[in-house]
Amino acid sequence: MAESELPQPPEHLSSEEFRKHGHALIDWIADYWDRIEDLPVESSVSPGSVRELLPPEAPQKGEPFADLIRDLDEIVMPGITHWQHPSWFSFFPANASPPSVLAELVSAGLGVQGMLWSTSPAATEIESHVLDWLVDLMDLPSEWKTTSLGGGVLQMSASDSTHTSLVVARHQAMKRGVNPTAMVAYASTQTHSSIQKGATVAGYRHIRLIPVDDKQAMDISALRAALASDKAEGLVPVFVAATLGTTGTTAVDPIRPIGEICQEENLWLHVDAAYAGNAMICPEFRHHQDGLELVDSYTFNPHKWLMVNFDCSVFYVADRSPLIDCLSILPPYLKNEASESGAVIDYRDWHVPLGRRFRSLKLWWVIRSYGVEGLQSMIRYHVALTERLAEKLKSDPRFEVVAPHPFALVCFRCTAGDEATQSLAEAVNGSPNVAWTGSELDGRPMIRVSIGQRTTDEGHVDALWDLIDELA
Repeated sequence: MAESELPQPPEHLSSEEFRKHGHALIDWIADYWDRIEDLPVESSVSPGSVRELLPPEAPQKGEPFADLIRDLDEIVMPGITHWQHPSWFSFFPANASPPSVLAELVSAGLGVQGMLWSTSPAATEIESHVLDWLVDLMDLPSEWKTTSLGGGVLQMSASDSTHTSLVVARHQAMKRGVNPTAMVAYASTQTHSSIQKGATVAGYRHIRLIPVDDKQAMDISALRAALASDKAEGLVPVFVAATLGTTGTTAVDPIRPIGEICQEENLWLHVDAAYAGNAMICPEFRHHQDGLELVDSYTFNPHKWLMVNFDCSVFYVADRSPLIDCLSILPPYLKNEASESGAVIDYRDWHVPLGRRFRSLKLWWVIRSYGVEGLQSMIRYHVALTERLAEKLKSDPRFEVVAPHPFALVCFRCTAGDEATQSLAEAVNGSPNVAWTGSELDGRPMIRVSIGQRTTDEGHVDALWDLIDELA
């Protein structure tokens, strides 16, 4: 093809136009945060209504960028549920903070692909170093540092981390000659659904959900009985998941006795601390993680409760050799001198995806911006607000708190019965100013109140109590 016949490249925003629209977008986000309390917490659009606002075909020619910003208000905002609202008491928090959002912007602008150390050394080395910081900040086993036998890596979610641990445990068992069809994975009945999903995706045919005690924690005697029963049937126990802060009630499984069983039986022990692991930055909560030296892998999500916006899930292993042995495949186009030297970490070998974003930048900036003391104060404030609400519920005969609340989630029912509980859950969620989650415990309805949004304060929790008092 002659040079004159080359197609023309598209027109890009100039640096000046990028600055102009970038400033406008930062203003839009700041204005959104300022006005969010005046917005209804949950979107009320009907299914399909957002798509109806979109043209049936993509535009053939580029549109003015100002139109894109305009449609944030006209198309996007009506269909947004506001997770950053201070009266968001639903599910768990998914916080976004100014330093995290700005770091995400830098990461997007740099546009690096951090699959190998050589593809951007800063992306790898900052990640390794900041995750080693967290080992010290959370009093995790020192062997989990990348400077020791183990190490940490950022994944998209705790579900990805859990799936990875299940795959590695399966791989290790196969190396011992275990038939995959005989492998069994164990977790409590209160564990997150990602454990069951991950086990299914990883090829486990047998998944056992172990009963819990009156504190909703895994029953150790029931675990031993299940292991004995499966072995008697010719099956091979391989994997156990313990939960530090269940999704339903934030119950804590007894890590040390579970770990001792796993040591005896040569089982992989994974700890899912997706939510409550964040609280371990405060020393007063660390008794919940007793026994971590017996653990093979561990995950928690700074994107839940440490003001790092989604996605940012930390995955630690006590020994990185089985992880790399399972996941490392080296095609010729990825070979390079630095990797072959053995002096660097290539995070592509630490999870299922090859490609990876510069996620560590936002974790690094949040820790530096708030400092350890700032992060600790937010966790403690939310826990104190939760205790304040729990005491009001306990002192009112109309309500009963149905599970321990060691962190910033309280679960309760109406003493008038299940119908009253269900009615209250629906009535409060019918208010435009509050969102919480109705759930079940022991087959009966309950209400979860999760206090953890970064701008939630005493006034928002008191307003929630006033609404409960009015509608109960």
